[in-house]
Amino acid sequence: MNAAGVVAALAAEARALGPAEPQGGGLAMLADGNLVAVSGMGPQAARSAAERLIDAGATALVSWGLAGGLDPDLEAGAVCVPREVIAPDGSRLCTARSWRESLSSSIPSGHRVGNDALLTAERPLESPADKSAARRATGACAVDMESSAVAQVAKAHGVPFIAVRVIVDTASDGIPQAVAGASRAGKLRTGRLILGLMGSPLQIASLVRLARRYRVALRSLQAVAALGKLGPPASIAGVASEASPA
Repeated sequence: MNAAGVVAALAAEARALGPAEPQGGGLAMLADGNLVAVSGMGPQAARSAAERLIDAGATALVSWGLAGGLDPDLEAGAVCVPREVIAPDGSRLCTARSWRESLSSSIPSGHRVGNDALLTAERPLESPADKSAARRATGACAVDMESSAVAQVAKAHGVPFIAVRVIVDTASDGIPQAVAGASRAGKLRTGRLILGLMGSPLQIASLVRLARRYRVALRSLQAVAALGKLGPPASIAGVASEASPA
């Protein structure tokens, strides 16, 4: 059976996929037969999760979840299904074209879709200036911290790969220092977040705005998951070379 392995950094991102049955080894099976792993934040964690999914029989890989916006035209809730992902070292890895196009064309018209490159960063881009600089340097429409690691595992094992990321903080949004500080270790730590807000209560307004965007983004993720397009088309299952040129 052809089954995609879906890597989500956060449990909330995985929950957007719907109910899942635990399978052991930190993996769970979705109702459609695809597998999901909650990796934690960062490339090393994502790489480990992707390898576990391959070992469990996944014949394709998906990097799934939220992202920061780099393209000023993409609002919170916009869906990024990139043609390629860019690693921190600048290398670029293509996504599976027909799979990507099939999914993109199915997304309801009420959701903006971006197909430009997706950048993987080693640390959060916390300010609009950081995001603008990354946009100029790479042409990417969005940024996360995991997708290129998942793409590299897919390439190493010869399986198709796509990334599906929904914008939460836009290109003009700064990430509150309390949030950035709480998540730098690769996991959002509530205790650190609360302490950060106590030390700088002026950040609360920014956090409230980010929380609203987060809810919009999760609803968008749920809408994409409901399409049932996260498994690869039968025509490309197991064919990593089915990708558009960079």
